[in-house]
Amino acid sequence: MMNRAPLVVVLVIGAMFEVGARYGASDVSIVRNDAARRVDVLVGGKPFTSYIYPATIKKPVLYPLRAANGTIVTRGFPLEPRPRERTDHPHQVGAWFTYGDVNGIDFWGYSDETPANEVPTKGTIVHRAITRTVDGAGRGELEATADWVMPDGSVILAEQTRFVFHARGDWRAIDRITRWTARDKRVVFGDTKEGAFGIRVARTLEHPSNEPEVFTDSNGNETTVPKLDNTGITGEYRSSEGKVGDDVWGTRARWMMLTGIVDREPVTLAILDHPGNPGYPTYWHARGYGLFAANPLGSADFTGSKARNDTTLEAGDTLTFQYRIVIVSGKASPERIESEYQQFVR
Repeated sequence: MMNRAPLVVVLVIGAMFEVGARYGASDVSIVRNDAARRVDVLVGGKPFTSYIYPATIKKPVLYPLRAANGTIVTRGFPLEPRPRERTDHPHQVGAWFTYGDVNGIDFWGYSDETPANEVPTKGTIVHRAITRTVDGAGRGELEATADWVMPDGSVILAEQTRFVFHARGDWRAIDRITRWTARDKRVVFGDTKEGAFGIRVARTLEHPSNEPEVFTDSNGNETTVPKLDNTGITGEYRSSEGKVGDDVWGTRARWMMLTGIVDREPVTLAILDHPGNPGYPTYWHARGYGLFAANPLGSADFTGSKARNDTTLEAGDTLTFQYRIVIVSGKASPERIESEYQQFVR
């Protein structure tokens, strides 16, 4: 049976924001464009983000993400490259939810740039339908379905996702409530660091890089992330548990925040984990080079353990996840993000 508690929580929070919306919150509009394979989310008639599902990136994503003042906080590459950006990991686009080991198949690291010899090891998340949209004062909703398709064309997971977009003042937030349902066979999510709920942030939100780095994925493939000019690179992670900077990687926390300056504007980006999620509190696959991800299903790579803790769904079983992305125009304090978290879980 599906755990419905997270859905109830979102409805309660939504009711709170609807009350607040009567006192001046901006209208949120959901605008479909099926021909362009996108759904635009507008706040007060201005772009906030878009749900896009081009075939080139092998999964639906939210792209780009903007702060209330219009500042884009996500990387442009590979869709809209910008000067001085890194060009590594072309599968890391906008905000997404995928995983790197599903019955041995990688749904995390797949894009049009994947070498032909690796394609048989990759899976695709295929958008199926927009099932519901709701406009509103300070709040809008989008529901969509997708299939997780194996290299042989079979569907291993059915996905249902509900996005709730919030807007007020200097604050924007996105709730993602996703349910995975195993289709007609057992599904095993292998214990890997390559996951899961992630954002690839703008260049100036990265940590300054003092030397080139080489990262190895679960298949042993290496990606070199070179040292670049650190001028204007201002990002700093901080976790709910007090970890700071690169020390957050591989640790567990209720929430993670990232502060920095983009286009001369201070911004704060945070991901909040929900107590009802599998693996709570999540491990953080948060890297200084700009990957900001929560991984609820992997642990061994973060802890150095030789034991692998796989997650199994029998045919027909479900997993439900709920996360919130918070974007603040300004440098928010850890106390403010903790307050945001307490509101979220209530």
